[in-house]
Amino acid sequence: MTTDPLDQAKAHLDAGRLDEALAITGPLAERADAPHRALAMHSTALKGAGRREEALGFDMRAVARFANSGVAWHNLAATLGDLGRGREAVKAMGEAFLRGIDGALSWGVMARAQAAAGDLDRAEQAYQETLKRAPARIETAAEYADVIWMRRGDLASAQAVLDRAAHAGGPPAPLLLAKAKLYAAAGEPEKGADLLALAADRMPDDPAIQMAAAQAALERGRLAEAEARALAAETLFPDGPGVLNQLAIVYLALGKPDLALAKARKGLEIAPEDQSLWGWAATAARAVGDPLYSELYDYDAMVGVYDIAPPAGYASLDAYLAELTAALDRIHLYNEHPSAQSLRHGSQTTYRLTGSDEPAIQAFFKAIDAPIRQHIARMGEGTDPVRRRRTGDYRIEGAWSVRLRPGGFHMDHFHPEGWLSSAFYVETPDSALDSAEKQGWIRFGQPPFKTVPVLPAEHHVRPKPGRLVLFPSYMWHGTVPFTTDERRLTIAFDAVPA
Repeated sequence: MTTDPLDQAKAHLDAGRLDEALAITGPLAERADAPHRALAMHSTALKGAGRREEALGFDMRAVARFANSGVAWHNLAATLGDLGRGREAVKAMGEAFLRGIDGALSWGVMARAQAAAGDLDRAEQAYQETLKRAPARIETAAEYADVIWMRRGDLASAQAVLDRAAHAGGPPAPLLLAKAKLYAAAGEPEKGADLLALAADRMPDDPAIQMAAAQAALERGRLAEAEARALAAETLFPDGPGVLNQLAIVYLALGKPDLALAKARKGLEIAPEDQSLWGWAATAARAVGDPLYSELYDYDAMVGVYDIAPPAGYASLDAYLAELTAALDRIHLYNEHPSAQSLRHGSQTTYRLTGSDEPAIQAFFKAIDAPIRQHIARMGEGTDPVRRRRTGDYRIEGAWSVRLRPGGFHMDHFHPEGWLSSAFYVETPDSALDSAEKQGWIRFGQPPFKTVPVLPAEHHVRPKPGRLVLFPSYMWHGTVPFTTDERRLTIAFDAVPA
């Protein structure tokens, strides 16, 4: 066994043992004479723990100490890109290229940086450079295909990117999963379901394919097929939290909520903070009348509605929202929704808004700090998966904006990576909001897939410009579709305990 502490840290990183890795890399990276590898590895461990701002400090130290290292500049660019600081990431990646860096990973960093900086033409060129160097790289092919779809709504061209990666020898499973998502985004879910069914027959030992085929079959009403695929996945990976989650979904559709709840509970024994398992456990508990549901869906305590005050420097809320609208419109560069997201008939920004250099967007995160802290305090103590994780502080884990066209909506969904999730309304379809159907309102409690018994929404909140709605990340939420000739502009984010 190696005695080099950084080799030991690398082994911990590879195994996902972040705390152990940080315990080794921290003291080494803090030294004034820290080697480049220690700085880089400590940054990697911090980013794995979600502490990106801290990681940035060590990447900046590496650049200061090893200014001629293309790797140091690449790492800095990657972290800046992760933080949504696209323009700075482009500059850092340019410095890396000047120092001889020219690999596929670096061009991938540049592609994402250019997209975050708002230059989609150069982003596409960088994706092409990446795929020249690594034509079978699935992650890049899927990202680039999604950019093509979002920019132009061109399913054939997006699909061609995936096909070229397949012909270059890319592993078939992730390519097929990406292609099925594209079909669904383009309004052809039956084609995606058929593709996944064929893949599941040809790759019977791949649990991810079996689960995806199960879900696609369920969404198309092919319930016997969905159960068979989910059970096949369980045979392959009986203690996989994702497999148990998929079985819970299928059993709810089959009218077996008791079995669904049992599978979700088993998954939570293995992964007690899994927000998706909590979401489906709550759904199954509601169906069988288990008290777990009322604990997890305490709307009075857990759903908070806050109307923000104008940020400092703005004469009125209307003046602020007008500037925020203009800033968001400048960064909504796409015409179609991402293939793997919940919205339909609209666009979504694709990088972290916390890194934006737009003053109105920066002011937003200052304006919501007090409501978030108020909500955390207001929830009180509890043993549920929200209140038991309270630390008194938080950090924004992801933030984005959605712009819905007339007819647009969010499918009911939850946020598996969050703790508290949100909707902040910048511009609302006011005529629609007054309709008897509550068009454009945010609704809670309705799962997106078939359940027996049917479980309709139980709680609605009326949007209003300047209104922030906070709720647990595992809680089902969606938008009632609106049909008026108006649009809806929002910011959403996930917060996690800090």
